Amino acid sequence: MRHRIAVVGSGPAGLTFARVLHRHGHPVTVLERDPAPDARPPGGTLDLHAGLGQLAVDKAGLLAEFQALSRPEGQAMRILDTDGTVLRDWLPRPDDRANPEIDRGQLRDLLLGPLDVQWGRSVTRVVPGGRDGVLVHFADGRREAFDLVVGADGAWSRTRPAVSPVTPHYTGITMVETSLDDVDTRHPGLARSIGDGSTAVYGVNRSLVAQRNSGGHVKVYAQFRAPLDWHAHLDLADTEAVRSTLLALFDGWAAPVLDLLRHGTAFVHRPLHVLPVDHTWTHVPGVTLLGDAAHLMPPLGAGANLAMLEGAELAESLASGPTDPDETVRAFERRMWTRAARWAGITTAGLERLVSPDPAQALALFDEVQPS
Repeated sequence: MRHRIAVVGSGPAGLTFARVLHRHGHPVTVLERDPAPDARPPGGTLDLHAGLGQLAVDKAGLLAEFQALSRPEGQAMRILDTDGTVLRDWLPRPDDRANPEIDRGQLRDLLLGPLDVQWGRSVTRVVPGGRDGVLVHFADGRREAFDLVVGADGAWSRTRPAVSPVTPHYTGITMVETSLDDVDTRHPGLARSIGDGSTAVYGVNRSLVAQRNSGGHVKVYAQFRAPLDWHAHLDLADTEAVRSTLLALFDGWAAPVLDLLRHGTAFVHRPLHVLPVDHTWTHVPGVTLLGDAAHLMPPLGAGANLAMLEGAELAESLASGPTDPDETVRAFERRMWTRAARWAGITTAGLERLVSPDPAQALALFDEVQPS
């Protein structure tokens, strides 16, 4: 008997889960609220770690394709002082593929492949325990039953309430994102400063990070400690007002550093929320969670990697496990909680050091984790 399996969300976790199940010949329904793959910007670049995200891609049978698309040179990291002085300048070896970068859009398209995603299916709630299975409710009023529903629907998951009452809480740190396009032609000085990978500048309770994507595109992230309503006086849709506010916040930093904000094309407000480091739940038959829905943590390179590996591992276990998937899911959750708690602790402590009253904390963290 083939179990009816659905995954809510077409991010890295949900698509990896679906692609590995597909590879093993098991049908899976992917439910995505966006009306199409390109309905909104896919986001920036991801570094996939050799033992995490790359392992997941390998389990999906896509490692060679990933290696052709990824950018090992994107591992480069440069740290500047607020006056523009270069404090660290790390370049990967030519054969270093420990954490190559790939654009989120490229990774999405790679994982999508032959999958049949049901676009425009906005899930409003998931109700377990029904006679016909787990009932998924949609925004259009329709309902559909499955034997297993996997929530991979992110920070504000509509699946999570079926297993846990916990919701994300604000870290006290906000990120505002902007972009530079065609940087090598339009802003060659900034392009040289950023290099092939990322450049970070750390000040007192704030930082600026510029990260190169493919095609001459650069994402810039301003991070700072502030109350959640820091923008109450500000129209976030007013690009120039946001720019002026940020330039004032980073006043005194070197002009070339501030050019990252001066030349940004638009600004997106992203307050950083997390789930508790030790988030678990009492197992609910027929429902489980992956990635940010299960263990939302600071964006320090672990979240997407963990999410993808979890998706791949759960899919493999379901494809080869016992007839009743409930035992498989129970065992998976125990493994996921242990590993996620460790990484959530690491990234939470890391964020505190990267956006710190003492900028030397960020430099020390870099020296601890960067290969020699």
